[in-house]
Amino acid sequence: MNIIRTHAARRASAAVVAAGLLVGGLAACAPAADEASNEPITAEGTDDGTTLTLWTRAPIERQAKLLVDAYNASHENQVELTVVPNDDYVAKVGAAAGSGGLPDLFAADIVYVPNWAQQGLFQDMSEQIDGLDFKDEINPGHLAAGTVDDAEYVLPFALDLSMLFWNKELFAEAGLDPEKAPATLEEFSEAAMAVQTLNKPDTYGTATGLNCGGCLVFTWFPSIWASGDEVMNDDGTESLLDGGSAQAVYDTWAGLEEAGAVLPSSTDEAGPTWTAAFSEGKVGVMPFPATLLPSLDFDAGVAGIPGVDGGVSTFVGGDGIGISKDSKKAAQAWNFLNWMMSEDAQVEVLAKDGNAVSRGDLADNEYSSADPRLVTINEVAAKGDTPVALNFQQAFNAPGSPWLTLIRNAVLNGEDSVPADNEEITAILSQ
Repeated sequence: MNIIRTHAARRASAAVVAAGLLVGGLAACAPAADEASNEPITAEGTDDGTTLTLWTRAPIERQAKLLVDAYNASHENQVELTVVPNDDYVAKVGAAAGSGGLPDLFAADIVYVPNWAQQGLFQDMSEQIDGLDFKDEINPGHLAAGTVDDAEYVLPFALDLSMLFWNKELFAEAGLDPEKAPATLEEFSEAAMAVQTLNKPDTYGTATGLNCGGCLVFTWFPSIWASGDEVMNDDGTESLLDGGSAQAVYDTWAGLEEAGAVLPSSTDEAGPTWTAAFSEGKVGVMPFPATLLPSLDFDAGVAGIPGVDGGVSTFVGGDGIGISKDSKKAAQAWNFLNWMMSEDAQVEVLAKDGNAVSRGDLADNEYSSADPRLVTINEVAAKGDTPVALNFQQAFNAPGSPWLTLIRNAVLNGEDSVPADNEEITAILSQ
C-alpha cells in the first residue's frame, strides 16, 4: 500500500529556511509592504500595457521562457525576462535587494524562499492568494515555503520532483518485471543488485552523488518521509537523521556500495553529472529528477520514492516566484502571477511541454493522460514535501556540510558515527 504524506501545511508558521549566507546581509531590508505601490490590486490584477521585469535562474529557463512568451502573446502587459546563471543568482539577488534594485518579479530556489520572504524581499500577497478559488489545489509544499507568520509571499513557478526511475530494458534483461516499481527500500536494493549481476560493461545497478549534499537531500529524504519519520523537527532547528528509517537508508546504500552496485564515480560526484549515467542508459534504477523525463530516449518507469517498508514520497523542489519589495507595479505583476496559476498556463503551456503542474486538480489533463508517468508525477507532486530550516544551506547543501560528513562516514567509511554526526547537523540548524 502506498502512503503519500504531506507535512508542509502544518509547518507554514515555522517556514524559515536556507540561504544562510544572506541572513545577515539582508537583515536591514525594510518590510515590503511599506515600499509597495498603493494601487489597489484586483482579483485578476491589472493588464494595461505595463512593462514588467522578471528574473529567474538558468535551470528554470525553459519553463520561464514558455510562460513569459505565452503571457506576452495574450496580454497587454509585457514581461522582460532575465535568465541568470545558477551560481550567480544568490549574489545577484542579494546585491539588488541591498540597493533597491530587484525586478518586479523574481523566482528563487524553493529552499531559499522562506529566508528571503522573512527578510522582506517579497511583497505580501496573502489577500490575492487567499482569493484564488483553487488555492487548496496549489502545491502545499511551495505555498508553505513562502509563508511566514501566516503571510503568503510566493506561488509555485516550476516544480522539480525527485522520483524513482528505472530502465525497463535493463529490468527485463535482469529478469525483473519492467512494469513494476520497487515498492520498498529492500526491493529497490534487490533490483539494483539484479541489474548489477548482469555484468554489462559500464553498466551499474544504481547511482547517486555522494559528495553532493543537495542531491542527497533531494533523493534520500523521501524514503525517510515515506517511512513515516521526519528529517527535522517542525521549526527546522533539530536534525532527526539518526532515526531508524534514516539508518536503514544509509545501510541500504552502504550495502550497495560494498557490493559494487553503485556507479563508481558516485563516490566523488559533487552534482554536475550525477544524472548522466542513467540518462545514457547505463544505470538500472535510481532516484532521479522528474524534469529530466522528456530528455530520456529510452523507456523508463517512474514512481514515487519508496520507504523502508512501503509508502512513497518526493522532495518537492523547483522555484517559487513572488513580487519583489522594490516593485511599484504590484497590480500588473499580480496579473502575471494570477494568469500563471490558471488552467491555460498550467495545462496549455507547462503540461503541454511535459512539465509537472502546480495544481492538484489539473494533475490529470489531456497531455499527461497520454503518458501515465506524468499523471504519477503530478499526483505525487500535489502531496510531496519541502523541508524547511533557517540554516538549511549550511547544514545540508554546502560543500563539506555536516550532512555530507554523516553520509560519507556511514556509507563509504563504515564508521558508526551517525549519532555524533547528526548532532553536528543540529549544531548548525540551531544557530
